[in-house]
Amino acid sequence: MKTIAIVDDEKDIVELASFYVEREGFSTKKFYSGDAFLNSLLKEHFDCIVLDLMLPAIDGVSILKFIRSNERTKDIPVIILTAKGSEGDIVLGLESGANDYITKPFSPRVLAAKVRVFTREKREKSIFESGSLSLDTIKYQAYCKGRKLDLTPIEFKILVAFVEHAEKVFSRDEILRIGWSYESSPTDRTIDVHIKNLRDKLGFCGKYIKTIRGVGYKFSQEELD
Repeated sequence: MKTIAIVDDEKDIVELASFYVEREGFSTKKFYSGDAFLNSLLKEHFDCIVLDLMLPAIDGVSILKFIRSNERTKDIPVIILTAKGSEGDIVLGLESGANDYITKPFSPRVLAAKVRVFTREKREKSIFESGSLSLDTIKYQAYCKGRKLDLTPIEFKILVAFVEHAEKVFSRDEILRIGWSYESSPTDRTIDVHIKNLRDKLGFCGKYIKTIRGVGYKFSQEELD
């Protein structure tokens, strides 16, 4: 049975989240402080982590950065569950390595569904190659000419969609739905910044992402006129 860590200093939130997650057939481990969770993180195996940002002693962003920097834990899906719902907070959480971001008050059924999605066994194609670019959707890793790329979860999800649907023109609204959960609503400017950062990180392979003026972006290895 897969084990889900629920980390929040509000006992009612932990109990509610645990109840609905366990109804999906998971086991849960409850933590009410960041330090208690970190003490168990490297000793136990978790298949997904539901993490509050506002925790006593150690804040959630610091915990998230530790998770992503440690070889043993870096691939564990993390869902932020927090009352901090500003655009800046959401961008910070996602760019620090969260796979998804849910703001309080929240739907426990939606949270449980997201846990199920992130822990589902992947039977679909997991390796994509296009020219000098290679993607591994199981390990969440991308390579350009064999060089490992340091992408955020949002950047990786956008890139996978681009490569899977080469030559398709994605509007900004479509890119929003790919990279962000419905609880957040980034501006067009935020999306453009993410595409620019993605291109920069891709280096040589960045030229595959084309701007379609007035519409959006597409992935293509053909030269545009």
